[in-house]
Order: sequence, then structure tokens, then C-alpha cells
Amino acid sequence: MRKIAASFLGLACLLRAEVRPMTLRQAVETALKQNPDIALSRLEAESARQAVRVAKDPFTPRLTVGSGLAYSNGFPMSIEGSAPSIVQGRATQDLFNRPQSYAVAQAKEDARGAALGVAEKRDEVAYRAASLYLDAERAARIGALARKDAESLEKVLETVRALKREGRALPLAEKQAALDVARARQTAESLEADQATAETALAIAIGLSADERVRAVAEERRAPALPPSEEEAIRAALESNQELRKLESQIVSKGLEMRGEKAERWPKMDLVAQYGMLAKFNNYAEFFQKFQRNNVQLGVSFQLPLFTGSGVSAQIAQAQIEISHLRIELGNSRNRLASDLQQSFRDVKKAETAAEVAGLDLDVAREQLSTDLAQMQEGRATLRQVEEARIVENHKWIAFYDAQYALEKAKWNVLRLTGELVASVEALPDGAR
Repeated sequence: MRKIAASFLGLACLLRAEVRPMTLRQAVETALKQNPDIALSRLEAESARQAVRVAKDPFTPRLTVGSGLAYSNGFPMSIEGSAPSIVQGRATQDLFNRPQSYAVAQAKEDARGAALGVAEKRDEVAYRAASLYLDAERAARIGALARKDAESLEKVLETVRALKREGRALPLAEKQAALDVARARQTAESLEADQATAETALAIAIGLSADERVRAVAEERRAPALPPSEEEAIRAALESNQELRKLESQIVSKGLEMRGEKAERWPKMDLVAQYGMLAKFNNYAEFFQKFQRNNVQLGVSFQLPLFTGSGVSAQIAQAQIEISHLRIELGNSRNRLASDLQQSFRDVKKAETAAEVAGLDLDVAREQLSTDLAQMQEGRATLRQVEEARIVENHKWIAFYDAQYALEKAKWNVLRLTGELVASVEALPDGAR
């Protein structure tokens, strides 16, 4: 009873799901616009850009205005370092601060690294959307062939039952044919479920809700063009791979951080300006020979560190360790990228061979079906033989589609590693067949 209720619930969910037909190009473009991972990466990049403004702030004049008005009885004393006044104004600005200058440079480099992170996330999302699209497209095509397979087996079952009624077939043959039909229906239902799962996963990947599904439309799509050679692909990948560029940016950022720590031993100069309007009732005239109501100070604050302690040396050592770690990681990433590309080209070669064999195998099955149809018209072959040949042809079609999808996915993987996937998808025609 629970299984039946669960089945009805799953069917109801499928009926409520909105199905959106899309081409491969439309799916990838939608993912690049709506995917939440890209949105989060862009927010991080914007935060890094704002960090540059924060780092620059000490070099911008800062002006504060207020009042230090107070009643004085006796000798006028200062309030927070300033004489009691009606209006106070104070301006400060860093003139020479090498550690802060390096902090600004580091913030700019971090912003550049964050922008590279956005580009890296775009490539990752584009490949994920393309891969899920191919999975959904494959499930739809193979599911259609599985349903045809079940229809052919039902015709075989009807033929066997007719032969049994005539006494020309054993009951075991009927049971075997019924079993084949049940298995074919089970396979078709399983593929329909796989198609629904793939279409839902694709919808989520491109930024839609889990209540929606994206269905691959029938289109004539040319295979993506690969680099001329494996060596050319590796060279292009090492030059343009966003992960490598991001690691290089992190090394530069840590180098600037280390230089900033070393610059803590440098002198610092700040511009200081102050204005105060003093009140006459603060007893100044009683204790000083001359009273001036409006007072201005303008000067430079100079600081020379004589002893910075061991913390600076420790921070420099930490930065050097992190730089060494990033350089090792960069070398490993370069080797891994080259190895992945070599393996991807091998996968493309194997997939091309498999697709060629599957195509030849399909041609043989189609020719056999044509021969059986011709013989049936001449009365030399039965309907059962024709339907069995049709089933074999369906199986060959499935193998052919599998080989084609494996080949296309392997090619998209090569383009992902070389950083050319998004451009190749955008070059595809947008129309459906």
C-alpha cells in the first residue's frame, strides 16, 4: 500500500513539474546567467573590490567636526587633548606609509584573483550544464528506443500466443516472451525515471527550481572543434587556465604581504590639521597674556620604528612558508592539468574508435532488418523474425547513441581544460531542428 501511495505521489510531482525545452547553447547560457554558484563568486569579487577602497582609505583626508564646549573654573584644562572650544575640526591623512601602500597593492591583487575565480566558476558551471544536458538528451533518446523495444516484444508475444493456440509453440515459449516484455517495460520505466532525474538536475544546475525540468530538444549539433594537437592544447591550457592564474595571483598577493611586513621598519608620516574656536568664558584671559579665539594647527606627524619585536619576523616567515606552499601547489596543478589533457585526448581517441565500430555494427543490423522485411514480403520470413531483428537494431541504436554521447562529452572535457568551452558553446547555432 505504501509503495502504491509513493508511486502516486511521485507521479503527481512529475505532473506538477514544468518542462522547459532548451538547446545545449540555451542551457549553458542560462546557467551562466542564473547559476547561484556564479552569483556567489561575483559577490566575493565585489567584496574584494570594495576591500581595495578600504585599504586606500588612510591615504584619503579624513575630517571630523565637533564641539568641546565646557565651563572652566580655575586654570583651563584640556578635554581629550584639546582645549575647551565651541567648534573643533581635525583632519588627518597618511602621507608616507609603506606597509599600507603594500596593503593597497595586495588588495588590488586579491581583487584580480577574485575576478579570476569568477571566470573559473563560469567554466566549471558551463561544463556541468553541458554534461548534464548530454545526460538528459541521452536518457530521452534511449528511453524512446526502449519503448520501441517493448512494443516489438509485445508483437513477438502476440505471435507466440497465436502459435501456441495453433499448437505450434510450447507454453514455455509464451512465458519466455512474456518475461521479455516485462523486462523491456521495466527498462523503459527505469529510463523514464533516469530522464526525469537528469532533467531536474539540469534545471537546478542552470539556476531553476527543483520543481522544473529542462528537456533537451532535437537539434542537429556539430561536434566541437578541438585544438590541432595535444601539445597545442597543453600549451593553451597552461597559458589560459583560470585555476593556474588564480594560484599565481595568490603567490603575488602573498609576496606583497611579505613586503608589507618588512616595511614595518620604515618611517611613517601623517598630515595633521586642527582648528578650534575657543570661548571667552574659559578663563584664558586670566592665565595667559594673550587670548586668540580662532586657532589653527597644520603639521606632519613623523614616526620612526626603532624596535619592532619578533612578531614582524615571524609574520614574514609565515608569508614565505605560504608562498612556498602555493608554488608547490601551482607545480602540482600544472602537472595535473597536463596529465588530464593527455588522458582526455586518449579518451577522445577511444570514443572515436568506439563510435566508428558502433556505426558499422548499426549498419549491419539495419541491413539485416531490411533483408528480413524483404523476405517477409516474399513469405520466407515470419513477423517474429522481423520483430526480433528490429529489437536487435534498437539495441545497436542504443550502443551507437552511447558512443556518440561519450565522444561529444570527451570533446567538451578537452575544451573545459583548455578554457575554450564557453566560446565553443556560444558558437553553436541557437535554433532547434
